[in-house]
Amino acid sequence: MSSLFVLIDCNNFYVSCERVFAPVLRRRPVVVLSNNDGCIVARSNEAKALGIAMGMPRFKADPLLKKNNVAVLSSNYALYADMSARVMQTLATFSPAIEIYSIDEAFLEVDSRRQDVSAFGRDIRKTVLQWTGIPVSVGAATTKTMAKVAGHIAKKSPKTDGVLALTCPRHIACALERTDIADVWGIGRKLSAAFKRLGITTAAQLAKTDPQWIQRTFSITVAKTVLELQGCACIELDDTPEPNKSFTVSRSFGRPIEQKDSLVEALSLFTARAAEKLRAQQQCAAVLTAFAMSSRFDKQNAYYNTASRIFDPAEDSSRVFMAAIAAMGERLFRPGVAFKKAGVILNRLTPKHHGRLDLFTDPAQVARDERLMRALDAVNRTGNHVFFAAEGIDKPWQTRFDHRSAAYTTRWDEIPVVF
Repeated sequence: MSSLFVLIDCNNFYVSCERVFAPVLRRRPVVVLSNNDGCIVARSNEAKALGIAMGMPRFKADPLLKKNNVAVLSSNYALYADMSARVMQTLATFSPAIEIYSIDEAFLEVDSRRQDVSAFGRDIRKTVLQWTGIPVSVGAATTKTMAKVAGHIAKKSPKTDGVLALTCPRHIACALERTDIADVWGIGRKLSAAFKRLGITTAAQLAKTDPQWIQRTFSITVAKTVLELQGCACIELDDTPEPNKSFTVSRSFGRPIEQKDSLVEALSLFTARAAEKLRAQQQCAAVLTAFAMSSRFDKQNAYYNTASRIFDPAEDSSRVFMAAIAAMGERLFRPGVAFKKAGVILNRLTPKHHGRLDLFTDPAQVARDERLMRALDAVNRTGNHVFFAAEGIDKPWQTRFDHRSAAYTTRWDEIPVVF
């Protein structure tokens, strides 16, 4: 069977999630902020039209935001993750071959003999909007790279009405001509600058280059991109992603930490979250690393340090990790330093079925830990309802989200009510 790749990309995903539950935000300029409400990480089309740039610091954007009555929201990651899951579940009804590429993008692989690809794309778009409230754009082509090109045009061009299938040679040639080299999937900022120095400025020009020369001059990965632009599918659907090779949880603090107990509390919280992710993938970790640092703008009292602990055998128990992180936090703390950021990393991962027992391990303790962790994860599946005392209660240092919307889909007391 010859395949057709269909890329589904959610439009302005963070903003769209907010608008599902707050219709008053529709047609109003909206921006979503990063952790601690520092920078703009998502914008509605109306906000983009005002010249508000991605990554713009909040304090620099404030005059423009106030002048144009822009709605300002903090990131609501729990909501976005839940809405993403709903979108992906909807897409899975169209094809069992699905690759979740990011929180707001997915590839489907379907039979290229499908009679009306554009109609298929419109059906996807209509169904996702009806079932989740999230608008999407759809691009289809015989390779994943060309599907990305189609999706980019579908999102930008009103003529496509959000759906573009590149199956006709004339349409493919036109699409490649109007696609800047920097917008080609897999060609980043540095590569696009290098290509432009060589006079290659569009996807059409890149598609006409010799893949063997590209491989010798750049890499086999870039050569595959050229082949894909030429219509030769060499990047397969990845519907079984590899397990993580490490888990990192880090945060910038809402206000600087100057007390040892507060630093240990923060590291304990991050350790608990990392351990949850570890267990969700049925893995154990042999190394726990913690780091803490002052603000990068504090040149006079600059500080950065790390500490690590090795576990043999590898572990997945939050209780065991917590005991280690308390001692590591003591080593990382330095009086007089205003800590602005900290985090933990779990690495040297092994599959859970390899076991945690050795000659000196108490099997009864391991069994108790596993029962405790299963119960903890089950209770916390929809939020951090049960936690270790070491994580702290008040958490005045927590990341600020002063403009965060309600947990519309994950908390009973915040579910929208219709009167």
